[in-house]
Amino acid sequence: MALVPCQVLRVAILLSYCSILCNYKAIEMPSHQTYGGSWKFLTFIDLVIQAVFFGICVLTDLSSLLTRGSGNQEQERQLKKLISLRDWMLAVLAFPVGVFVVAVFWIIYAYDREMIYPKLLDNFIPGWLNHGMHTTVLPFILIEMRTSHHAYPSRSSGLAAICTFSVGYILWVCWVHHVTGMWVYPFLEHIGPGARILFFGSTTILMNFLYLLGEVLNSYIWDTQRSMEEDKEKPKLE
Repeated sequence: MALVPCQVLRVAILLSYCSILCNYKAIEMPSHQTYGGSWKFLTFIDLVIQAVFFGICVLTDLSSLLTRGSGNQEQERQLKKLISLRDWMLAVLAFPVGVFVVAVFWIIYAYDREMIYPKLLDNFIPGWLNHGMHTTVLPFILIEMRTSHHAYPSRSSGLAAICTFSVGYILWVCWVHHVTGMWVYPFLEHIGPGARILFFGSTTILMNFLYLLGEVLNSYIWDTQRSMEEDKEKPKLE
């Protein structure tokens, strides 16, 4: 019975991401018309990552319900592949990228919003949509981590994957600047080349740290739950 609320919750989160993406893409902003479109913004890439991840979660839940008790080995094999993909996406992309977007956005916003989210954007993006892109990502991914156990890949392969993503995005940002002459994020215009290199290096290190944080948090949540379940199973001493 515990599976049903989790299924409903994942469907609701998936629908919320679909709504956020549709509303965001419907906004006619000048930056959407320039080279790279929405894909030059990490926030948009993260929204796509989260939507795909929760889509895989919903698909896994449906497959699990259909496979249960069927005894079909091929279906069970496909289900295991889906679960492996779901777990890999949470570990390497959904958690570290999601937490990074929320943390870095609000830290820079609190320091000087013009550096990351100019007031001009308030004319295009309503407040609820801003929070949908930069706030609710964190509780949604923590809820998923708490409701389902996720098997992390080996640490070396996981860190290699998140490094590849980080460096790939940095190169993409630099390429957009090379083509257009403008940086994706306003604050990059106001710092020198050395500071940019330091910032890009720091963001890659932070991504790696967030991957390790997710791994530790996942282990803590499920080791604690396992210990509680084992304690309940122990006969009470009289």
